[in-house]
Amino acid sequence: MNMSKQEYLSYVKEISPPSPLGKNMLCAFLVGGAICTVGQLFSNWYTSMDIGKDAASTATSVTMIFLGALLTALNLYDNIAKFGGAGTIIPISGFANSIVSPAMEFKSEGLVLGLAAKMFVVAGPVLVYGILTSSVYGLILYLVERL
Repeated sequence: MNMSKQEYLSYVKEISPPSPLGKNMLCAFLVGGAICTVGQLFSNWYTSMDIGKDAASTATSVTMIFLGALLTALNLYDNIAKFGGAGTIIPISGFANSIVSPAMEFKSEGLVLGLAAKMFVVAGPVLVYGILTSSVYGLILYLVERL
């Protein structure tokens, strides 16, 4: 079948179900807001322990990463993502999900070749280029300050 670009676009529009944009945005807002609220509650709790703002921020980050990984391992994060869509890609919990998800998918292949080897399939390039970019930036900043 030979179709022009316009005919193909018309065909796709005809058979595609309408997207419930308003509902999707509301669900993303609610889930994203809930994740941020949980993070803020932990931050307030850690701050109330008089451990300092930096330590409270670190503890909050570690807690949110742990919760994201735990919910992924318990196969609950996917259900939350089905409801909340883009609201679940908040960087800290979404990062934990992107690391744990491939690992859980390949856990049947064993601890080394499955779980450990596949853990950084998605997040690995992000980590590599993030670390590389920050190192290059730090080197440039150091050189500029020395001159």
